[in-house]
Amino acid sequence: MAEGEKENANPSSPGEQGAETENAPLRTCVGCSKEVSTTLSCPTCIKLEIPPSFFCTQECFKENWAAHKLHHKAAQNLKSFEEFQMRKFQNYTFSGKLRPHPITQQKKVPPHIQKPDYADTGVPESELRVKNKGGKTIEEKTKEQIERLREACKIGREALDLAHRMIKPGITADSIDTALHEFIVSKNGYPSPLNYHNFPKSVCTSVNEVICHGIPDKRPLEEGDIVNVDVTVFFKGMHGDLNETFFVGKVDEDSVRVVQGAYHCLYNAIKMCKPGVMYRELGDEIQKVAKKYGLSVVRTYCGHGLGELFHTAPNVPHYAKNKAIGIMRPGHTFTIEPMINLGVSNDRTWPDDWTAVTGDGKRSAQFEHTLLITETGVEVLTGRLPSSPPHDFPLPEGCADSVI
Repeated sequence: MAEGEKENANPSSPGEQGAETENAPLRTCVGCSKEVSTTLSCPTCIKLEIPPSFFCTQECFKENWAAHKLHHKAAQNLKSFEEFQMRKFQNYTFSGKLRPHPITQQKKVPPHIQKPDYADTGVPESELRVKNKGGKTIEEKTKEQIERLREACKIGREALDLAHRMIKPGITADSIDTALHEFIVSKNGYPSPLNYHNFPKSVCTSVNEVICHGIPDKRPLEEGDIVNVDVTVFFKGMHGDLNETFFVGKVDEDSVRVVQGAYHCLYNAIKMCKPGVMYRELGDEIQKVAKKYGLSVVRTYCGHGLGELFHTAPNVPHYAKNKAIGIMRPGHTFTIEPMINLGVSNDRTWPDDWTAVTGDGKRSAQFEHTLLITETGVEVLTGRLPSSPPHDFPLPEGCADSVI
């Protein structure tokens, strides 16, 4: 393990000579798994700034060198990956105070779990085929499709509630992504964002001025932050999509205002939904509510139809006087997900090609549900459960439906 390690190099002796030291703490030898008092550590691990590896003897170290050096290779690959990610931001002018932090590599999904068509390639072929044919027809789901979608939405709700319980100062968005990935997989679901158009993580986490599509990274959440967690689950061939914005500890009055306002916008829009309503009408109500709070509505991103496809017709803009096509009919399933800003409505995208931020660096908030139009009204498929944690903010006057 000489400096400038090569793949076929022979190991040199580990640091701090002497097989066992009387006053050394008890440690597990990574070679043979014995519990021994040793200070013999791998110098290459120290050089790479990864947790040190201890060995019981020099002989054990040499015998296990072939396997141990793979640990170094993995660490070097991860470091190179993180450095590559951060190089994208050289000379970039940020609109706000938030800065990107290193991200970990994509997580794996067990082979037995049903996956969407983009899981391996990053290309949603089914969606592209529909778009190439015009993509304006809104599917009316069958009872069987609705039941499968309902199951996907329930897993998504449970995953988002798990994220809510984890939110506190000091936790990283990467930790939240890991926990939700493992939870969704444990339910035999696939986290829909993973590798969708090559998105690198399993959920989206959007902090402070990030509007949407934030990539979970190693930045610890700080007291006073707000963070949106966006979860979509692919289960039994259907996608269920939802998100909420949470407080990290105590937040300022403007943060409360933008989060309450975003929730109120979604709430009022959902209450409009029933057969015969035009999709374009939702934006009029959303913008009216946002204006009452002194907030602006993002125009770049919109709600969408979903089911067997992650994104499909209809488009559901959130701003007034839009030209969305379509009238709500029983069996339609779609999201409403208004993105509401404290300042200007315009957005910018970071050099990672995903993270959308406010143009002036002020904060943004969002809430989202997957909805089903019924014969008489609307069902919130991603509705809150009796076990769901309460919202972090006082509910606006008139917002009494506990499911939303």
